[in-house]
Amino acid sequence: MKYLGFIFLSIISTALSANEVDQNGKIYNQRDCFSGPFTSYDNWINFMERKFSRKIKNPELLKNKMDGFKKQFDKDEFNTYSNNLSCTNFTYNVEGTDVLGFVIKPKESTTDLPVIVYNRGGNGNFGGVVFGAMMNNLFPIANKGFVIVGSQYRGTFGSPDKGEQDQFGGSDVQDVVGLVNLIGEFDGADTSKIGMLGASRGGMQSFLALKQLNNIKAVATIALNADLNADLATRPEMEKVYKHRIPGYKGNENKKLAERSVINWVDKLPSGVPILLIHGENDVRVSASHSKTFAKALKETEIEHKLVIYADNHFISSNTTKAHNEITKWFTENL
Repeated sequence: MKYLGFIFLSIISTALSANEVDQNGKIYNQRDCFSGPFTSYDNWINFMERKFSRKIKNPELLKNKMDGFKKQFDKDEFNTYSNNLSCTNFTYNVEGTDVLGFVIKPKESTTDLPVIVYNRGGNGNFGGVVFGAMMNNLFPIANKGFVIVGSQYRGTFGSPDKGEQDQFGGSDVQDVVGLVNLIGEFDGADTSKIGMLGASRGGMQSFLALKQLNNIKAVATIALNADLNADLATRPEMEKVYKHRIPGYKGNENKKLAERSVINWVDKLPSGVPILLIHGENDVRVSASHSKTFAKALKETEIEHKLVIYADNHFISSNTTKAHNEITKWFTENL
């Protein structure tokens, strides 16, 4: 299955590369995504087999695991993306904090390309954008003529995260804003055509960042959580995340969640930024009612939008290609 959500199948590559970003000190520790275990498909397969074999000792079960992996990650697709795309992981600094980010773009382009800022879901290391997630969720979109930049959010894949850094819609929103302000440093990026794509928690990040930015032309979300208070009714286990991540949460629960819930401040959104909402009807993590209710609010506020509901799950597993096509069409038409 191909996922539009969070996939933890690989590691962040470490080989240095400085081909895709300007050398002015704002972006550093650059690393080619297609390095280490990812220099070739066969190397990746061998790496994953060694990794899986540490826990799976039964040869037949290991073979089944690897067959599933190969089905999910196709060799021809890997080769297409490695030939067509450049991908660089890097570090940038926001308010004195080092944050990891990445940029993906076509290798061959005679003109500057529109930019999509990808805001990931999850919290802390959970949901971090590793190579497998890039291949399934981002490479197909970049391959259609977009520069994709994204933040891992402060604390991810870095020093031990004890909750002080990722505030789930707090200071980490500045990591998104700071990255947008650096887009001019990326070779081949058209700074006049910037959109945002947010998955799950990333939808919240997108709208919180949008309140601070005036250069975003369009937004798309997947599995948006528009009302964190309402979400607790169907997903009470999220309270553990909120307690751990959100400063001052205890005693101010409703206020802190309301501040992070776009449904409460639809009237504060810019009227000229169209919004695409994609959701799975069978999503058991974030109910599709979030996107449906938000779409009604956008209609009442006369903000251009489109709602696409698939008979699918949180990750849009069975309609990945259709969702990618919706997203690329949306940004092609609105950037």
